[in-house]
Amino acid sequence: MFSGIIQSQGKIIKIKKYDNFCNIEVHSNLVGYNLGSSIACSGICLTVTSKSQKKFTADLSYETLNKTNAKYWVLGKKINLENSLRIGDEVSGHFVFGHVDSTCQLVSKSKVGKSWVLVFKFPVNLKKFITKKGSVAINGISLTVNRVTRNTFECTIIPHTYKNTDIHTYNENEIINLEVDMLARYAHYSKK
Repeated sequence: MFSGIIQSQGKIIKIKKYDNFCNIEVHSNLVGYNLGSSIACSGICLTVTSKSQKKFTADLSYETLNKTNAKYWVLGKKINLENSLRIGDEVSGHFVFGHVDSTCQLVSKSKVGKSWVLVFKFPVNLKKFITKKGSVAINGISLTVNRVTRNTFECTIIPHTYKNTDIHTYNENEIINLEVDMLARYAHYSKK
């Protein structure tokens, strides 16, 4: 489990693609993890399969490639990184599993004052889990939803988040990992 507060950025320096499987090597300054640890890589919970100074590798299964934007990752791609939570850690964002529900698409990105407003288009079947002032994880980043329509939601990004995550690289129509808030999911299903 994670909090959606990005601790570092990593750069993909090797990719090995096989049929329905992928292995990546990431260069990063992230510390505090071990072989077998879980790291959120742009919101995807991946297991560290090897580790050396400032580098780690991880495998991506067919399910991961099918549900996430990892299928589009290329050499040099920067990804958001976060270590898994330990008991006693501060949860500054919200509880994030690292189990991406789907991808969404950036519709627009505009500057408002010193902040940025991003609008994302999402699959309609996830609408029941996305609500105004609720949380979502976008490429692993914990964000608060400002506004929701039938198939879009809007978030405001402060300068710190814009600078210290991959958000500053986003272009219109970019495909982004989306994880809905687990509390919204459980609240919805508890009503049934």
